[in-house]
Amino acid sequence: MATESRLMTADELFWRPDDNLRHELVKGEITTMTPAGFEHGEIIMELATRMRIHVKQRRLGSVLSSDTGFILSRDPDTVRAPDVSFVVASRIERIGSPKTFFPGAPDLAVEVVSPNDRVNELDEKVQEYLAAGSQEVWVINPKTRTATVYRNDGTVAVLTERDALNGGSLIPGFTCAVADIFPTPS
Repeated sequence: MATESRLMTADELFWRPDDNLRHELVKGEITTMTPAGFEHGEIIMELATRMRIHVKQRRLGSVLSSDTGFILSRDPDTVRAPDVSFVVASRIERIGSPKTFFPGAPDLAVEVVSPNDRVNELDEKVQEYLAAGSQEVWVINPKTRTATVYRNDGTVAVLTERDALNGGSLIPGFTCAVADIFPTPS
């Protein structure tokens, strides 16, 4: 005898009692995110700090932490929370600053690879962000010390420590050496 499982909505996820865990919603099904390690947090803060200073000084939009959920699709709902994200000022002016999850994808989503991340799940996230409207997705890999840039035009660039991340027209004037976002090897 088959039983029907009820899918959760983005609103239900948002108003769910806080259990001090980080959750995402994937096609209506809740997934719990394992807390990341020290290195992961260091990389996120290094990149986010550099981005935020640049963006704030130029009033280009908002750089957001992994506590921010983005509704990527509805019926069934998918809510993702990238490690770092950026939304351009014009979208915030048009939509406002919602108290709940942001309706739509961030213009830039950044994911830092964790030791327990599965390649297929990370690829799925990248495709979800791009399909929902992200202009770029940056995947930062501490193990290989690389940054892979996926663009909505289908191009992909793998950057090494000799290269720099570039905000292009999305974050004008922003550059950051890939080597600078990783902790110094011991």
